Amino acid sequence: MAKIIVDAFGGDNAPLEVLKGCEMAVRELGSEIILTGSSEKIKKCAAENGIKLRGMKIAHTDEVFDIHEEPREITKSGKNTSMALGLRLLSEGKGDAFVSAGSTGALVMGSSLIVKRIRGIRRIAPSPILPADKGSFMLVDAGANIECRPDMLVQFAAMGSAYMEKVMGVKNPKVALLNIGAEETKGRELELEAYKLLSKSGLNFVGNIEARDMPKGEVQVVVTDGFTGNVALKLYEGMGAFFRDKLKWIFSGLGKAGALLSLGKIKEFRKQMDYKEVGGSALLGVRRPVIKAHGSSDGKAFFNAVRQAEKIVAENVCGEIESYVAKLSASEGE
Repeated sequence: MAKIIVDAFGGDNAPLEVLKGCEMAVRELGSEIILTGSSEKIKKCAAENGIKLRGMKIAHTDEVFDIHEEPREITKSGKNTSMALGLRLLSEGKGDAFVSAGSTGALVMGSSLIVKRIRGIRRIAPSPILPADKGSFMLVDAGANIECRPDMLVQFAAMGSAYMEKVMGVKNPKVALLNIGAEETKGRELELEAYKLLSKSGLNFVGNIEARDMPKGEVQVVVTDGFTGNVALKLYEGMGAFFRDKLKWIFSGLGKAGALLSLGKIKEFRKQMDYKEVGGSALLGVRRPVIKAHGSSDGKAFFNAVRQAEKIVAENVCGEIESYVAKLSASEGE
């Protein structure tokens, strides 16, 4: 199995839930874990909660990156934090992947400056997997790159395609461009030019997609700039929570018998909409695998983030992305 570096002090529920998830990963996946953070605090938390640290090593640092800090501080005042240490260990090849639930901005900035981008990649992009009626899809970029050029969107599409094929097992994934209409004449200059480039990219590009059609799951990669992507992501998450609460309210009025008859489907729906089942968002474009776990992740979510990292390493997704981008560059030069 891979050696996974985990930021023990990233996220709202650190270090307890981080340790729970890592213990589960060691037990069920056979993972080898390197925890970054205060050795004293990690050992104390584990002892107080009956968590065994077997299969886990600790890379000590007392500092934690404050989520309110400017992201660029990760390489300055935050250079000795648990997040920065994890990124350095990854860059030095002392681990195969890194997982953190800390500041997204700092993680993107640190990944770019410490671990570095894959050759030819212009921007790193957070890329969550979102549930849909037919399976799931990747949204890329989900918030890092507010201003993009058309060629960046093509790279996002290539990276998303590589991930969906290798990690999610989707053969020849369909790619769509998020837009305000299905017609190729719709959108800003960014979308108009990106549409032309995507059409010639060799990817399985199927055209524009409106936000209302994303939940159908007809495509597996939805591409957009970081501003639009983050708005779409937050609305998607909000509506998921809204529907879960409404379903609970509806079935509570059916009485015990009615609720029992529908319990299986309710659980299946809740599982489908639960971010904990996925693990986190892969930061696509980094030379080595980096996973951004949700800030409020619990032990189950951290376990799934480690499992996600294991699969990205096993399937050599970073190498596949490099190959995808190289092919795109070659075709553009013809």
